Order: sequence, then structure tokens, then C-alpha cells
Amino acid sequence: MNQPKHRAPVDCPVCGEGLITTRVGCRACGSELAGEFAHCDFCGLNDREAELLRVFLASRGNLREVEKHLGVSYPTARARFTALLTKLGLGGTDAAAPAMSREQVLSEVASGALAPAEAAELLAALE
Repeated sequence: MNQPKHRAPVDCPVCGEGLITTRVGCRACGSELAGEFAHCDFCGLNDREAELLRVFLASRGNLREVEKHLGVSYPTARARFTALLTKLGLGGTDAAAPAMSREQVLSEVASGALAPAEAAELLAALE
């Protein structure tokens, strides 16, 4: 089976609003269906977010296992998971989780467990 080469965009490149799926097709026989199909919340995840979700599910929700698999600290694993929940519109379920402090973020960058770009996002969210 051929895998898609590109991910479908989730937002309109013209106005920024969410896109809807209106046509699906079969690679094998060429059949197509047209209509308005339900939105997939998970289709908008990038590769790293999808991997985090896969690891989380495979570890049956154990963030310590996620931490080990990703090779990051527990606060980083938790911060990434919280960001994923927020992106999926489920951020309110983990509201009791403390965010990483500025010092923790900088420490994670210094140890190499956190990429500078991700650290910038976390620091921006703290302000």
C-alpha cells in the first residue's frame, strides 16, 4: 500500500480558517466519494506530536515510560504532553499539572534534553 507523501493541511492557506474534507478516494480502484466528512483532530499533529501520542498510548499512559523512550526528563515529557493536550483541545484536563519553571526549562536546554526552539515556546508560554 502506498503511503501518502504529504500531510493534508488543516488550516486554509488563504484565510487561516479550518479546512473540511470534501472528497476521499480509493487508490486501488479509483472510486471517489464527495461530501462533507468529519474532521480528524489527530490529523493536524506533526510527526513529533504523533510519536509522543503513540509512545504514550503504548506505555498505557505512563509518563515515566514516555520519558525513557524519548530520552528526556520527566518535566520535559510532561510539558510536551501538556502541549499536545492543549493542541487537541483537551488542555483543561491537566490543569492541576504545574508548568516547568524558567529555571527548569533552561536546565533542560543545558543538559541537551530540550531543543532550543521548544524551550523558546515554553518560555513564551510562561510570560
